[in-house]
Parts: sequence; C-alpha cells; structure tokens
Amino acid sequence: MDSHVNRLHYPNMKMIPTYALYGEQDSTQDWLHWETIPARSRLHGFRIAPHRHEHLFQVLALTQGTARVTLDGAEFRLTPGALVVVPALVVHGYTFSEDVDGVVLTLFERDVRALDLGFAHPAIIRSGGGVVREAMARLVDEADHPGERHDLAMRAHLSLLLLALHRAHSQAVASEIPPDRTRLHAAAFRQLVDERFRSSRRITDYAETLGVSPTHLNRICRQALGASALAIIERRIALEARRQLLFSTLSIKEIGAELGYDDPAYFTRFVTRMLGMSPAKFRQQMSRA
Repeated sequence: MDSHVNRLHYPNMKMIPTYALYGEQDSTQDWLHWETIPARSRLHGFRIAPHRHEHLFQVLALTQGTARVTLDGAEFRLTPGALVVVPALVVHGYTFSEDVDGVVLTLFERDVRALDLGFAHPAIIRSGGGVVREAMARLVDEADHPGERHDLAMRAHLSLLLLALHRAHSQAVASEIPPDRTRLHAAAFRQLVDERFRSSRRITDYAETLGVSPTHLNRICRQALGASALAIIERRIALEARRQLLFSTLSIKEIGAELGYDDPAYFTRFVTRMLGMSPAKFRQQMSRA
C-alpha cells in the first residue's frame, strides 16, 4: 500500500449509499458477478462515489491506467498490477483514468466467510498478484462456460482464489489501512445475527456478547447499516421466513415455531408487516409465479 495515506472524513455515515452493485438497489443476483472496470465506471464519468455493500465481497484487479481508491476514508493511488480487496460494509470509492482497464469480481460475503480465511479488513495487494489473477481468470471462465459438475467446479475455483488472495495479502509488505471500529462491530453483529436469529431477538443478548451497551449497538447499526439493531434482526428472520415459505413443505405454524414464534398469530402478523402480505397469501402467490 502507499506509504502516504490521506485520511478522509465522512460527516454523515448514514448518507453513504448501500448498494447491491454500484448504482443498483436491487440485491437479486447470482452468487458470482464480474465485469470490466470501464463497463461501469465509464457510465459515471470514471468516478465511483463512496458507497458500501451490505452482503458482498469484491476484488478489483487493475491492469491498465491509474486510479485512486478510498477505503474507509483512507486514500491510496493504484497502478497496474494492483489488487483491491473490499469486504462487506467497507466504504469505498474510486476515481479512474480514462484509459483504465481491469476486472471487478463480486461474491457473496457468506461464501467468503465460510472458508474462515480472514478478510475482515480491506487491503491493497501490490505484489504476488499474478497467482490471484490467474485464479480469477479460471473462476470467470468456469462461470462463463459451465461444464460437468459446474457447482462443484465453481466452489473449488472460489476456494483457490480466496486462498491465493489470503497468501498474497499475508506476504505483501504493506502498511495496514486504519481499521474502522464501527464497521467491525457491525460486521460482528451481523455474523451473530446469522448464528442466533432463530433463538434470540433480544438486543441486550447481542450487545452483551459484543461487549457494548444496547444503546451503542443501535448507534453502530444505524451508522454502518442504516437501520436499528432490531430491524437488522427482523430482516434476517423475514429472509428465512421467505425462504421457508418458498422452498420448504413445512406448515406456516411449523415455520413460525422454527423461527422462535410459538404463537402462529404473532408470526402471521410479523410476516404480514415484513413482506406486505400474510404467509398463506405469500406462499400462494409464489406457487403461481
């Protein structure tokens, strides 16, 4: 990374947009997306304003031109050969030269986290990136030209890519980007929610595990995620309810019980509030689609 770091200030964290992909609010996509750098940056005058992704992990590989990147307020200059690793919730933005070229690979954070290789912090890799770029190319090629046992091949290529990234990052001689404690707490909270949403909706339980007060946890969530801690928990429960209603054969009462709602009427009211219709109506509509 650059020896000289410019620290930027974002006066109102809540105003930083959270996108699926830059400029796209809809989060429905396959578990792998890739595109060239100019494909999107050219549409925005080669400037990507600071933003963040709630559930996505990105790797940018610069092969031509120059760029400046901001990662959680720290600014760096990029030259050809640089790799930028951007975990979920990291506020990042770019300014590219007009002759820029390269690739941006987007993955779901959950697939990255499952391998337990770290990647809690953003990083810029300037050496040892050749192996990473080769792994990216193989992954993209398999995605574009699926063969026999495609899913197995994709997961194997993804694992090799993330391992190559991990090794390159570990071997890189670089100064660390100053960590953003609010973002790290928010990421830890989201992971806890994924683990516990079926058994606990109490903010105090999560706050105690994280070693912060409920008030501070709410402040963290509003700053980093744009919603209260309870809203984050309820969104996760609603997502699971939606999945179960779509893909399982469990009754509505059984789904509610599995998600911690012993009273079916209470679960029905919750789903109606979150999805805009009752569980029965939602399941009926989706079965017709």
